[in-house]
Amino acid sequence: MKNFLKEKKFKRLKIVEQIIIVLFLAVIVPLVISAVIINNINQHAVRNELRYSALIISESIASNIETFFQTGKDELDGIILSLKYIKSDYAKEVYLKDILLNSEVFESFDIVDIKEGGAFNYGIGIINYDETSGTVEVIEKINENQLLKAKVNLELFDDKVFNIYRKDDRQIYVLNSKKQLISSHNYNKEDYNRVVYALPKTLKTNVPVIFGKVKNQPLSYFKLAKPEIIVIVNTTSQITKTTINTPRFKIISALIFTALFIFIVVLLYTYYLYINIRQLFKGIMALSKGNYKRKIRLLTNVFSPYEIIFLAIEFNKMVDEINNSYRQLKQKNRELKKLDEFRANLVDTVSHEFRTPLTSIKGYTSRLLRQDINLDEEMKQKSLKIIKNQTERLSRMVEDLLVIPDIEGAKLNLNIEPVNLFDLVNDSILSVKNKDLREFCSSIEESFPQILADRDRLEQIFINLIENAYKYSYENSTVTVDASVQNSKAVITVSNSADYISPEILNKLFGKFIRVDDKTTRTTRGTGLGLFIVKGLVLAMNGTIELSSTTDNKFIVTLKFPIA
Repeated sequence: MKNFLKEKKFKRLKIVEQIIIVLFLAVIVPLVISAVIINNINQHAVRNELRYSALIISESIASNIETFFQTGKDELDGIILSLKYIKSDYAKEVYLKDILLNSEVFESFDIVDIKEGGAFNYGIGIINYDETSGTVEVIEKINENQLLKAKVNLELFDDKVFNIYRKDDRQIYVLNSKKQLISSHNYNKEDYNRVVYALPKTLKTNVPVIFGKVKNQPLSYFKLAKPEIIVIVNTTSQITKTTINTPRFKIISALIFTALFIFIVVLLYTYYLYINIRQLFKGIMALSKGNYKRKIRLLTNVFSPYEIIFLAIEFNKMVDEINNSYRQLKQKNRELKKLDEFRANLVDTVSHEFRTPLTSIKGYTSRLLRQDINLDEEMKQKSLKIIKNQTERLSRMVEDLLVIPDIEGAKLNLNIEPVNLFDLVNDSILSVKNKDLREFCSSIEESFPQILADRDRLEQIFINLIENAYKYSYENSTVTVDASVQNSKAVITVSNSADYISPEILNKLFGKFIRVDDKTTRTTRGTGLGLFIVKGLVLAMNGTIELSSTTDNKFIVTLKFPIA
């Protein structure tokens, strides 16, 4: 059984076979489904539009008829009112002739004697259609003995009723209450008989109604109560052909043409894709067998996809890079060596700089704890003062080391606010003023404008700068802090007397663990991180910093901060 299953194991299809299956499932089938859906949606939408327009036309025609006959009725009411006061028949005829000259609705007036004509031969107040003469008449009662018969001007009637629908292909029929044809537009006898036969026996009044059994050829009627008129609108087969059948044929034809075009393009694309993929297979097989010089050569044309070309280019690059891997490994080793040197420098600097304050703290603490000697108050105060100074120094070095990751990662949490520069600089000077053989001078006035900065970080900046100025300045020299306002910015300088430093060295002083004196000539203490931290804090507070050294032995640090 297992052997049978192995023999009948599903065979994986090639890429060409898969593309053909995908083409059929993803293109041909959706196109057929889309054709059916689009055709049905289009047919349904057009059918609704035909139904809606038929209702609108029937209602509009009925409104025009109602307006026309209302105008005629108003005219007849005025004529009848006048005739009641005219006694002579001759005078009545003269009056009607005068009225006829200015009448737009009627083309003739006749007075009929009820006794002679018989009142039952006429429908009073009803629109009558004379099939013999093909005329439309309106009958109104003048008095107990006479009727007024007015013949409607059918040319004017047609013009008023069908004026805006002259170019419409629909058939419009106007019937009286006896379902006699009064007027029509695009008359066709066969269609007219079919429409009248399909008209419901019971009709709704003053509302457009759709009737008929053919969905794509909707019929609509509108029955007026006064006058009793029925308007029928017929959608002909020609309209259905133009609006539904022809678009349906065009949609299906377009989809068939699209499917054929897609099929041909995909076949060409598949052919060239298959050739190029074969080239990729050959290159990979050669590489797996140890031939690192075998490169891929594709058959490129408009059908060559970007990804295949990209893979071929990258594959060829990979072959070249394999031969250069040893050189790259050596480069990585050199980089690792530099990182190791950096780590060793950090350990050496931290261990050296931390050892001095810790030794002082340990020594003076041990002195204060000894019971075998008596220390006077002055000696105790001096020891405690040294312990305090060394503790503060150790704390500042720890703070400097902790702030480096925040500076490099741009993660400093700053509280930017207006800062009084006069108070801050004086506090910073007091923090380091206990140094011997140095004078500290600040020319900043108490009225100097406030600047925008983080007060704690700004104090850290000035303490670092003032300590640097103290460490590297001449004995018995003065460290000066000045400030001025230039272009809406506070310009602050910290200067001291020191040996001239070349521009090449100045550009390096903002680096980590960079010192003016090296390990062999080092005479001052420090981690070499001061200026690196100062620059990072200044830039984080939207300020700038510059270093300068003059030939007359002046070292100047210039800071610029925005005015609050």
